[in-house]
Amino acid sequence: MDGNGRWASLQGKKRIYGHFIGSSVIDKIAIKAKELKVEYLTLYAFSTENWKRPKSEVNFLMRLLGIQIRKKIDFMMKENIKFNCIGDITKLPQKQQETILNLQEKTQKNSDLTINFAINYGSYMEILRACKNICLDFNSKKIDCTNLNEKSFEQYLYTKDIPSVDLLIRTGGEKRISNFLLWQIAYAELIFLDKYWPEFNEEDFVYCIKEFGERKRRFGGIDD
Repeated sequence: MDGNGRWASLQGKKRIYGHFIGSSVIDKIAIKAKELKVEYLTLYAFSTENWKRPKSEVNFLMRLLGIQIRKKIDFMMKENIKFNCIGDITKLPQKQQETILNLQEKTQKNSDLTINFAINYGSYMEILRACKNICLDFNSKKIDCTNLNEKSFEQYLYTKDIPSVDLLIRTGGEKRISNFLLWQIAYAELIFLDKYWPEFNEEDFVYCIKEFGERKRRFGGIDD
């Protein structure tokens, strides 16, 4: 969900205004995803690198995160949406951690759509964490590394119960991945849009889904 700050600057407003408006886009996209029978929607909300931003902006993002997640309880229960968080939330303020865990618990039986919020998430960190946990399990004789393969390695990722990514959409005009789900997007289709996230709407989402449907996915093979 890229481009909140730059969009706000173009409006002559502070960057935090862009984050506030951008947070309201999520509900519209979630409802459209449900209509299109999308099963998993993963949103990159806050990366491990975002801590480098000005302290005032980070503090605002943490407050906004807590407010928006509390607001999402009624919405997600009404829409039968399950909330899941990927990333190291132990680095977040205690109040935000509790809010996240509460929403996960309340929505765990919902089944129409799973929304994964990537909060304090970075793919480098995720893969290193997986390797460290594999080493710990090997040392305690819980696993035999000679049998380690892609499927068993994936059980150590935050996304262990989530399918690999089919389609990755990045708004904001940048054409890079920025440390997002590097393992999981190995064969994903990528779409980069010049629109900033606060401008992204349901029609844009439908366009991306249609574009995805027209692509040929060979997964390293050839057309038969």
